[in-house]
Amino acid sequence: MDNEFQMIGRCESGWPTVASVSHWWKNAVVYQIYPRSFADSDGDGLGDIEGIISKLDYLADLGVDVLWLSPIYKSPQDDNGYDISDYQSIDPMFGSLEQLDRLIAEVHHRGMKLIMDLVVNHTSDEHPWFQESRDPDSAKRDWYWWRTSDDGPPNNWGSIFSGSAWQFDEQSQAYYLHLFTRKQPDLNWENPEVRGAVYAMMNWWLDRGVDGFRMDVINLISKAPGLPDGEVAPGELHADGSPYYANGPRLHEYLQEMNREVFAHRDADMLTVGETPGVSVEQAKLITDLDRLELDMVFQFEHMELDHGTTKWDHRRLELPELKQNLAKWQDGLAQAGWNSLYWNNHDQPRVVSRFGDTAYWYESATLLAAVLHLHKGTPYIYQGEELGMTNYAFAGIDQYRDVEAINYFREAVEGKGEDPATVLAAMQEVARDNARTPMQWTDGPQAGFTTGEPWLPVNPNHTRINAAAQVGDPHSVFSFYRRLIELRHKDPVVQHGSFELLLADDPVLWVFTRTLGSEQLLVVANLGNEVVDLPVDAHGETVIANYDEPVGDRLRAWEVRVVRRSVNGD
Repeated sequence: MDNEFQMIGRCESGWPTVASVSHWWKNAVVYQIYPRSFADSDGDGLGDIEGIISKLDYLADLGVDVLWLSPIYKSPQDDNGYDISDYQSIDPMFGSLEQLDRLIAEVHHRGMKLIMDLVVNHTSDEHPWFQESRDPDSAKRDWYWWRTSDDGPPNNWGSIFSGSAWQFDEQSQAYYLHLFTRKQPDLNWENPEVRGAVYAMMNWWLDRGVDGFRMDVINLISKAPGLPDGEVAPGELHADGSPYYANGPRLHEYLQEMNREVFAHRDADMLTVGETPGVSVEQAKLITDLDRLELDMVFQFEHMELDHGTTKWDHRRLELPELKQNLAKWQDGLAQAGWNSLYWNNHDQPRVVSRFGDTAYWYESATLLAAVLHLHKGTPYIYQGEELGMTNYAFAGIDQYRDVEAINYFREAVEGKGEDPATVLAAMQEVARDNARTPMQWTDGPQAGFTTGEPWLPVNPNHTRINAAAQVGDPHSVFSFYRRLIELRHKDPVVQHGSFELLLADDPVLWVFTRTLGSEQLLVVANLGNEVVDLPVDAHGETVIANYDEPVGDRLRAWEVRVVRRSVNGD
């Protein structure tokens, strides 16, 4: 294998590890931990750092290379930690800095890396920076977007979490901008002091031993000059301001400055990934082209929005050709410059088996979706419980939801627009973020082994059959299938670096593509339907991985996936 890329070895402790070489993350697999729902060590119903430490052997056994922690900083928890009141303290609900230091050490001991969630488009309104900025004479007044207006909000933008994007502050006698909740005021990145403070904080964490950052809505940090009004869609109360705050005019300048001030003098072992809603292929190429010195990769959202109507809550049936053609567009678009991040699930998305799979074919669809994703070119991300095939939870009513986005949407739709509560709740069931946040299902026992207390969100009743204890030792489980996929990525240069080609782009049930490197090719054939189908392509070859025990000639059974290796004429 070309020595530009990583080789798999073992660290002194005996755990599998990755030798530190250029672009190691191109062959890595990342596992996202949502700490409050992962593992509770003290029985208070909330996951914590000690709980994570207790499960590190499980994660090492799965084979993942990087752990990404959703925010554990000090926070009022208005948006479950994405509203940070102190970037350099750990919220007591999760533990302490000393415990985090031990987590970092234990992760490194097992040959894995740990990246933190970086939330710097906004802070909490309880952050000392914001509290000081409320004084019009404060030196930090321009650290946030303050505007005075006698005619209501300074512009017509709507918050991403419903309502106006502006909140009037009595103390200041002015409005401040918040693209998310009113307790998440946006930082003013136009101010170089803000940027300097953020870079200093990032360096502090890297000095402490973390291995990089996942950067929350990082492409929203540059706003258009003048903050102009947006267009109000029919039936909406506020405008979509995203043309004026997403991928703004100074975004690349800020990212390149961040790279110079934080990343340039570090070693090559870091990982930087930006969450970039609304980014295009061309914009993503600029951000992730390594020659431009910005970020390693981005999360894009196009494939996650294909089953949305006019809004996220307007759910529609997704046709398979749309999904596979969209992923292929990104494969082709970033083939020469840039890099793809591959994901189905995260803390903001409903469970993929419930969304794109079929619970009647639970094992088959969970493993098929895993294989299709992990065999694309890019860095795969696994969200906690995805490797077990966890599914959506059947929320009974608005009182069971905890997510501020869902609660605000319900209030605005029912009280503000007069919509039928049952219809609103049905839409929320499909896409609400709390679907991904129900507790991790460790055992078939009380509270799924997540806690000995009362969990902060209800446990899915299907934990009695879908749980880690039942799957880890079972070679035919979803967990074992993910483990084999990860091992394949680590060992197979074709998976790591092979070119991608989508076949049968318009077929309504078959997802077929190839990965090719030199004279070696992997063919992926998958049937995303409930009927047996004939394969219109030659699928003969060495079976590398499959979710049925024995292939049946040139036919695919319901939700069957097969990956075969074959030789082709190389260049």
